[in-house]
Amino acid sequence: MMYPVIRKFAVIAFLSCLVVSSMAQDPGGPKNKLSSAEKTENKPFRVLTNGKQITIQSNKNISKIIVWTSGGNRFVEQSNIETSSYNFTIPAKEKLVFMMLELHDGKRFTEKIGIQQ
Repeated sequence: MMYPVIRKFAVIAFLSCLVVSSMAQDPGGPKNKLSSAEKTENKPFRVLTNGKQITIQSNKNISKIIVWTSGGNRFVEQSNIETSSYNFTIPAKEKLVFMMLELHDGKRFTEKIGIQQ
C-alpha cells in the first residue's frame, strides 16, 4: 500500500528535476558569444622592458600616458605627448605597475607591467 505512493512521489520528483534542468539550458547554444581569439584585438603598441627602464612603442602617436604603482601612487602622468615612443623608469622597489595609454585617435588601453629583478 505504501509502495504506490512512494513511486508516485519518486516519479513526480524525477519529472520536476527534469523540467527544471531543461529550462536552465540554453537551447541554441552560444550564438553571439565571441571566442577568446576574437575578443582580443591586436594592440597598436609594444611594451619593452630593460631592467627598470620601460619603453612604449606605438604604431600611432601617443596622446596621454599615466603609470601608477600597485599601491595607487602615480609616478608618470603626461599629456599631449604626440610621439610614437615614450620612455620612463620605474621607482626603486616596485615590481608591478599599471599603465593607461591613450592614443591620438582617442582609444585607451590599460596594461599591467611586471618587473623582474
